[in-house]
Amino acid sequence: MKLGERLAKELAGGLVVGLVGELGAGKTVLIRGICRGLGYNGIVSSPTFSLMNIYSGDVQIYHFDWYRLDGPSGLDDLGFEEYASSKKGICLIEWADRISQAIPPEAILIHLEILSDHERRIYCPK
Repeated sequence: MKLGERLAKELAGGLVVGLVGELGAGKTVLIRGICRGLGYNGIVSSPTFSLMNIYSGDVQIYHFDWYRLDGPSGLDDLGFEEYASSKKGICLIEWADRISQAIPPEAILIHLEILSDHERRIYCPK
């Protein structure tokens, strides 16, 4: 949570942030921290079945979960390109590696690895 709050201070409208990591790695917890850091204090839950949640903070926050998507055609139904190109909001994507070809080249990718029950390794490969 605290890392997400600190990271939020570096984010601006128009960014796409993809999170990659196995189940339980902490993707949703990191996004909760980012949302809090962006001024949203409501409930943040993974949109596993709805595929997208929208939160209003200092900027619009578009929270996607691509776990259940089989390919890029599902993104068309969500209007992902419109959200990703919006300068008014930030896209946060759980399971970004599921449809990696849809991630814009300028996106920030964050990888989360489980080291133990209470430890995670979090890094950006670029």
